[in-house]
Amino acid sequence: MTGVSPTIVEVGPRDGLQNEDVTVPSDVKIAFISALVDAGITRIEATGFAHPRLVPQLADAETVMAGVPRTDGVSYIGLVLNDRGLDRALDAGVDEVNVVLVATDTFSRRNQNMDVPTAVASFGRIAKRAREAGLGVSATVGAAFGCPFEGEVATAAVVDLVRKAADCGAQEIALADTIGVGVPADVHRLFGAVQEVCDLPVRAHFHNTRNTGYANAVAAVEAGVGALDASAGGFGGCPFAPDATGNIATEDLVYLLERSGWPTGVDGVAVARTARTLSGHLGTPVPGQLGRAGGFPSPVAS
Repeated sequence: MTGVSPTIVEVGPRDGLQNEDVTVPSDVKIAFISALVDAGITRIEATGFAHPRLVPQLADAETVMAGVPRTDGVSYIGLVLNDRGLDRALDAGVDEVNVVLVATDTFSRRNQNMDVPTAVASFGRIAKRAREAGLGVSATVGAAFGCPFEGEVATAAVVDLVRKAADCGAQEIALADTIGVGVPADVHRLFGAVQEVCDLPVRAHFHNTRNTGYANAVAAVEAGVGALDASAGGFGGCPFAPDATGNIATEDLVYLLERSGWPTGVDGVAVARTARTLSGHLGTPVPGQLGRAGGFPSPVAS
């Protein structure tokens, strides 16, 4: 297999919980994050700083950040949508901020109440302030593989948005298949085009809506992507995109990568166990498979 071992960025505490009907208590979220750290995850999107009325599941962002374990080598990411969100993120002590720039105007207005040019200008302000404060800054291009409102998204539009994000101060670029429509050919096409115009580290965010998320993850690593987002248990979805089901499951991704010769440093069985605990609080089954099937079976004694 080509490619190098990617870093797994755990997004379960934010993207995994933001679309659930049940609001998980803060202490449960903190225990969830602590267990992920114990399992070997080193980058965690711990929460988001959206307006509590719009995303009530993340209204306790400050409480969660106050309780997470501060372990050497572990970086906590906060999703930021605007200047007020950045103020909160800075006060809460995140290590990195992630800002979403949606590739189409319609979805951008639904998601952030602003068109794409306005969102880019907002990102420029956020990136400047965050970098001055010593935080890492990533820009995620949402709906890069397709939009639920406008349909196909041109490669040129994604590349143009990436170029603008880089010019504004992004230190990492992520392409997100927000509604899970991409296939491996799309992955190679988009990331190849981005790498031609941008030398920043690149990350991928896949949803498994049409059961292509794991194939896309392999394609991304083959294309040179250095980090992959995943959610423990496969929970998640976008509250502003119709029928956007869960992310690829961290534990299943770990199994796939490890068996393919790409070490992750993550204990997939421990992640599956953590996801099962979270499932009990959510009252919904775990979409991921490793917790049901287990790892590769040991030989049966004769």
